[in-house]
Amino acid sequence: MIPDVVETSPATTPADAVAAARARFEAGATRSVAWRRAQLDALARLLDEQGARLEEALWADLRKSPTETRLTETAIVRAELDEARRRLRAWMRPRRRTVPWFLLPATAALLPEPLGVILIIAPWNYPLQLTLAPLVGAIAAGNAVVVKPSEHAPQVSAALAELLPRYLDAVHVVEGAAEETTALLAERVDHILYTGSGRVGRIVLRAAAEHLTPVTLELGGKSPVWFDDAAHLDQAARRIAWAAFVNAGQTCIRPDYVMAPPHLIDPLAKALERAVHDMLGADPSVSPDYGRIVNDAQHQRLVAMLEGADVVFGGRHDRATRYFEPTVTRADTAASAMQDEIFGPILPLVAMPGVEQAIAHITAHDKPLALYVFTRSKATRRAFAQRTSSGALGFDAPLLQISAPRIPFGGVGASGMGGYHGRASFELFSHLKPVVRRIHALDTLFLVRPPFTGLKQWFGRLLAKSR
Repeated sequence: MIPDVVETSPATTPADAVAAARARFEAGATRSVAWRRAQLDALARLLDEQGARLEEALWADLRKSPTETRLTETAIVRAELDEARRRLRAWMRPRRRTVPWFLLPATAALLPEPLGVILIIAPWNYPLQLTLAPLVGAIAAGNAVVVKPSEHAPQVSAALAELLPRYLDAVHVVEGAAEETTALLAERVDHILYTGSGRVGRIVLRAAAEHLTPVTLELGGKSPVWFDDAAHLDQAARRIAWAAFVNAGQTCIRPDYVMAPPHLIDPLAKALERAVHDMLGADPSVSPDYGRIVNDAQHQRLVAMLEGADVVFGGRHDRATRYFEPTVTRADTAASAMQDEIFGPILPLVAMPGVEQAIAHITAHDKPLALYVFTRSKATRRAFAQRTSSGALGFDAPLLQISAPRIPFGGVGASGMGGYHGRASFELFSHLKPVVRRIHALDTLFLVRPPFTGLKQWFGRLLAKSR
């Protein structure tokens, strides 16, 4: 068991961090169930004892309210911790497998073993959740870990760099920007989990190829919504508005645009405006529950996106405070906001004649990280489920998939590869090693060894027949 707070000095360079993690792993320190459980308990203590510090850091970086931090960051990590601590022994247990009759008498099992050193490169939009949630799985699987927080959330990065080495053993933090990330990618690790843009994801994948390192990419893209449920207009609008504007729209699985039949565009726009007013008041800039854009460059990118847009409501912004009002626009598929992931509080409404045209639009573009459908029609739900591909599909509610530790979170195609959460995290950071034993009694293996005389030829023909 480790002490309540582990006094270690964080490594200062990428090479030092990886070397220290490698040495700790190769010493065998991370493999026991006692070590893994103690680490998970220590991470839970960190959240308990340092919760206020982390909330202050998130307020400083993103002006995220303490309650939103608890709901969208801390609670998700705690759910991961609860699941891992409750099921750790079961996950670690060898999984028995049967063998074909011609190998008997023999036994087989899959033995989960840790990969070694895991590199987690975290983003800035949910800098706590998207660092610590995969960290839970990496620890549960018995690995040493190097964490690279985002430099664009500097207060959270500094807090994690200080706190993780104090509470956790075999977890090292490297702060910095592109130079440090590039240096980390040049080191040999055993798995990389990167969350961020597709552009950087390609860089990560190319660097990983140098060492044949497996990679999990959690990217993004344009996550569409189809809406045709006029009977639940206001309820759907409240759910869409919450998901679109939480964290000031800086969410990879947020509704990126909404497609609806033409006659529903105006009613939906009015319902969304009512929903924003109910959540954030007449002036969201004074709401303590509405965040800010992470930096000036991102703010300016969003401002440029509004040039020439048909704004239904919202659109006000202030560069000095990085405020950007929740904004709904009317758009067509050629609009600038429809070309790339918005990643901010702009929500285009796109008139689409019907389900067929909506599906055709989705399938003509990169596979989204998430797809949301609001409909009363079973046929429509079935059509989207069977004829589209996305990282996740949500009916009548967005974002919920991120909160369920037994549902793997991940993308497909351009929106990512691989998934984690709960048991999926444990298996992502493990190798399921086949272990086969053949006892010495009844040594029928002579049948597969030369010389291949009559009996052995007959046996070969028997095995080659379809069964």
